[in-house]
Amino acid sequence: MKPDTELTPSRRSPAREHSLVRMLRRVAQLETNARRASARFTTWRLAIFAVGLFGSIIPHKLGWTLLGNATLAFSFMLFLIVAWHHNRLEDRLHRLRRWQGIKQVHLARMRLGWADIPFRPVPVPERHGYATDLDLAGPHSLLHLINNTVSSQGQERLASWLFDQPPEPAQWAVRQALIRELTPLSLLRDRLSLEAQAVEDADIDGRRLLAVLQKRVDSPSFMPMLLTETFLALATAGLMLTDLVYGIGNYWMLSFGLYAFLFLSVRSRSEEIFDHAQSLHRQLERLSAVIGYLERRSYRAAPRLAELCRPLLQQDTSPSTSLKQAASVMNRLSVRAHPLVHYLINAFGPWDLYHTYRLQHLQDRIAAVAPQWFELLAELDAAASLATFAYLHPDYPWPSLQQPDDAAHLNGAGPILDAQGLAHPLIPAKARVANHIVFQERGRMFLVTGSNMSGKSTFLRTIGINTCLAQAGGPVCAASFRWSLVRIGSCIRVDDSLDGGLSFFYAEVKRLKKILDSTRDMNRPPVLWLIDEVFKGTNNRERLIGGRAIIAALAGGNGFGLVTTHDLELADLERQLPTVTNVHFQETVAEGALHFDYRLKPGPCPTTNALRIMALEGLPVESPPSTTSR
Repeated sequence: MKPDTELTPSRRSPAREHSLVRMLRRVAQLETNARRASARFTTWRLAIFAVGLFGSIIPHKLGWTLLGNATLAFSFMLFLIVAWHHNRLEDRLHRLRRWQGIKQVHLARMRLGWADIPFRPVPVPERHGYATDLDLAGPHSLLHLINNTVSSQGQERLASWLFDQPPEPAQWAVRQALIRELTPLSLLRDRLSLEAQAVEDADIDGRRLLAVLQKRVDSPSFMPMLLTETFLALATAGLMLTDLVYGIGNYWMLSFGLYAFLFLSVRSRSEEIFDHAQSLHRQLERLSAVIGYLERRSYRAAPRLAELCRPLLQQDTSPSTSLKQAASVMNRLSVRAHPLVHYLINAFGPWDLYHTYRLQHLQDRIAAVAPQWFELLAELDAAASLATFAYLHPDYPWPSLQQPDDAAHLNGAGPILDAQGLAHPLIPAKARVANHIVFQERGRMFLVTGSNMSGKSTFLRTIGINTCLAQAGGPVCAASFRWSLVRIGSCIRVDDSLDGGLSFFYAEVKRLKKILDSTRDMNRPPVLWLIDEVFKGTNNRERLIGGRAIIAALAGGNGFGLVTTHDLELADLERQLPTVTNVHFQETVAEGALHFDYRLKPGPCPTTNALRIMALEGLPVESPPSTTSR
């Protein structure tokens, strides 16, 4: 049960980190050179403008008209050429800065520099069993660290891999294979981020985009109205032209008045489309760029990625082209945001109705296949986040799943969780301490005792968060990790609920009852229970009675896990229950201060430190003796 820090990924990979640092230095130098070149282009543009202006005015003043016109034309053409090259340089500089930002965030993820890692809130399902206990969501959480998705559906998919566990074995195998294939493809992942964030930082809202693409604005009178307005617009133009040429009178005002009446009467029909068009056309452009990159890419060396992207490659019409056309139509419909321009354009013809009609045709073409595009994008987006996590931590191994059929051959031991050199991925590399833990049969329980602040709760979270990572398909912060799929049940952070009328103790009882009930289901995967300070919400006598009862019940159920406690009397259960083993964390005292090594040791804890902590903080308690005591 002793830790083996030599096998632990306790330090960041120096090669990967140094490579990122060197790359950022080169990028910074490239950015500096590009800014200098941009400044020179600006100077040239001003010089060309000045030369063209004076080079044409002066010859005209001297009567050299031909020379003046030639100078003006040459300067104008030269200005356009320089401006084109300048704009290309600015576009490249913008992308370079975006790429630099991506790499800076990668470096922050390696160093756990939380302030430099973008935080995007992820809703946790109500009354979720372990998400809060294991720091899966929220600031400085696992999702905060690994969430590199570019779409809302990708973020939801990544969260579901952590929240909805365990997966089916076949599903997990396909998922992990995809993540492992994506891990070395850093250029692909960076390009996806660059294309998706080319305009703004907001996520691609796949759910909303899909709803717009599938919901048609249609009515039986739509096409007759479009034809009627088109006829009236053409008639108005013809009558106006005839009046200008032949002076037949203002008959065009009659047709235009009827056209305006029809336009105002049907204007509300495209109101809903306009509401979407105004905010979504940029997202469609970004989505088109992402899918376009996937369409152009070669998949010879990435068979699993090729299988995932197959729906994009087997369409008669390029999906990126269809999405780009939809973005263009919505961009034209969004002209309604400028009332003066909107009315002016529609005065010449049925602009709104025509582009709504075009959007309907695009919807008819892509509505049935678009869900496949968003589904594969969500899967790829979530897998790419875990692949980036694996790429940034090459010293984190891939966990090995023990299939039920294979587990039966382990001398009848049943399910297993064997973690060597296990450490917490959210603790800085220089501060984390690794331990070993092995469960190899149902009912196996480690009863963890130890002093305050010695690391008991952190060790529970270390096991839980790495198990979540393994079952999501990602690498783990360990030397090795072999396990069978488990259901996770935890009781670590328990809060009283004023809205639900629950006291702290009653909320804890309900959590423990849920874990106990789940262990009675023998047809599902075993439960990994992680229980911190069992029944801490009641008095000593009842806590001991309840603790013995719940431990005995769990030891006979479908699962294995750990229970921490300050009640050293519970250590006697090791002699009564063959599947219970005592382990502990312990502190040392040096120069009047407490020191913790956070290493798991066999047996019950031989010391306590509550009174010593009170005395060190100046509370009026009798200072404990320097010798250890039970």
